[in-house]
Amino acid sequence: MGAYPSRRRRRTRGAYLVACGAAAIALTAAACSSGNSGTTGGAATPTGGTPVSGGTATYALPPSTTPNYIFPFTSSAYFSVVNAEDFQYLMYRPLYWFGNGASPTLNTSLSLADAPSYNGNNVTITMKGWKWSNGETVSAQDVVFWIHMLQAVGDTDWGAFVPGGFPTNVTNVKAANATTVTMTMNKAYNSTWFTSNELSQITPMPMAWDVTSASGSPGSGGCTTSVSNCAKVYAFLDSQSKAMSGYTSSKIWSVVDGPWRLNSFNSDGNSTFVPNHTYGGANKPHLAAFQEVPFTTESAEYNVLQASAAGGSQKIDVGYLPTTDAPTKPANATVGTNPVHNFTLDPLYAWGINYFPVNYQSTTGNGPIIKQLYFREALAYLMNQQAIINGPLHGYGLYTVGPVGSHPSTQYLSAKGKQGDPFPYNPTKASQLLSSNGWHVVANGSTTCQTPSKCGPGVKQGQPLTFTLPYATGTDWIAQEMTQLQSNASTVGIKINLEPKPFNQVTSVAAPNCVVAKTSCAWDMGNWGGGWTFVPDYDPTGETLFLSGSGANSGGYSNAQNDALINQTLTSESLTPLYTWQDYLATQLPVIWQPNGAYQLTEITTSLRGVMPQSTTLNINPENWYFVK
Repeated sequence: MGAYPSRRRRRTRGAYLVACGAAAIALTAAACSSGNSGTTGGAATPTGGTPVSGGTATYALPPSTTPNYIFPFTSSAYFSVVNAEDFQYLMYRPLYWFGNGASPTLNTSLSLADAPSYNGNNVTITMKGWKWSNGETVSAQDVVFWIHMLQAVGDTDWGAFVPGGFPTNVTNVKAANATTVTMTMNKAYNSTWFTSNELSQITPMPMAWDVTSASGSPGSGGCTTSVSNCAKVYAFLDSQSKAMSGYTSSKIWSVVDGPWRLNSFNSDGNSTFVPNHTYGGANKPHLAAFQEVPFTTESAEYNVLQASAAGGSQKIDVGYLPTTDAPTKPANATVGTNPVHNFTLDPLYAWGINYFPVNYQSTTGNGPIIKQLYFREALAYLMNQQAIINGPLHGYGLYTVGPVGSHPSTQYLSAKGKQGDPFPYNPTKASQLLSSNGWHVVANGSTTCQTPSKCGPGVKQGQPLTFTLPYATGTDWIAQEMTQLQSNASTVGIKINLEPKPFNQVTSVAAPNCVVAKTSCAWDMGNWGGGWTFVPDYDPTGETLFLSGSGANSGGYSNAQNDALINQTLTSESLTPLYTWQDYLATQLPVIWQPNGAYQLTEITTSLRGVMPQSTTLNINPENWYFVK
């Protein structure tokens, strides 16, 4: 699912998935390296050097994007990669971990439970018995705690909420014993889908969190035993998560089961993590500390990165090269010449899609226009994906061809999807679509509705095509893309008023389905820049983003045929329904497809190992990182 400076909306980083225990530090570098010379970007994995125990690795956060929510039960407004993969997952592990190198598949070795067992409509989950840092066991009851909260408040306060989805599609769930969770589904589902998109959402929560006040004793909130008690528990935990100044001193957030615990935190995005010595996984941290540092812009980060490479006092060990500073990538190469000395350039592309939402539920007066397919088609023909990839992205980009990602190569993309951009740049077609549907097109002026009966229901005589489009600041190629779209649109008389704003401000308005989340619908379009990563819905079947009424269906798109096609993908073991659905929706334009730029052009200091290969799920595993000398 993912929305990506950050789950892109769920938007963020990479993973080295070979488990090297702490004792392995004494081994040779070759013995503890990934053994993989290729990565998601194609750069060669550095080798050689003697492993060193300890040290602090510094990691640059995406521009203008900082963690602002610690509780791993996240509403749409906070549902981002920077909150989940870059922050929460370091401390609080999801029930199931996804990512094997570039493949967005289940990784049982990093999961809290064994792979689920299916028998008809029944599902059995067996916990591994890892520990929370306060001594509690990560138990079956901790899984039920999370599910009960979802049952209580998920329709408004869970960013991946889908009507009729989990846990509504489960008729019975219980902790059969301390290590076993049993579920009965309301019908037989595709087992891969149920694991990848339903069970993948769960993050077990400790009894220490089942409270309604800071002084409450573990379990006193009663959410673990009764759904009716969960609303009050959620309200308390939500309020504690919004009180960022208390993160490091909190009795609640200090209880972790991941490899890291939070040592210091500042609301500006500076965070320092230290090892959680009770972590149950085999891949225990080698570093003494892991530090995340914020930047307002790509250029600000690049200045520090260059200074770090030259031995300056400010240090970045894992950062990124702005695409505007990257030498253009040769057509048949994976990377161009790296301008940063003593660093390895490794482009990271996310398992996801990029788009910006248009609001069908807009109360600005433009909702009736947005609902017209011909208008969305016209706008799509004005989004010049090829020019953006070749220009601002310097070759480090991929076409978004519909609701299923084109990278990495998977079985999910249809033959039609593999053909490329379904709406190649064509302003002539855009103009014709408008004029043939009742609009008086005025190039470089103001196009207005001349014949309301043709413009569409609710569109008024003389109404102009004028829209406001806030977009996330800090990433140059996104700003250039938006300026280019604004210019292209003006050639057919569409006026787009651009509003550059920080990522969190854009997502707070444009990310939630305003009707579901009960927020203001007074917006037309919004672009947080990264679209969506398929996290935690790794199987790209579309129910999270595009099913009517889902919380992450940002614009409120609703189409009965689309809903029916999505539902067919959830039960069939065949891929044919998935292909049929994506080919249909790609041309229905529930959103405006835009290029999927490299999530980032990752720069890794040559003295740091374990970062590569990066994960297309954008998970990061700094517990696997170590320095060499």
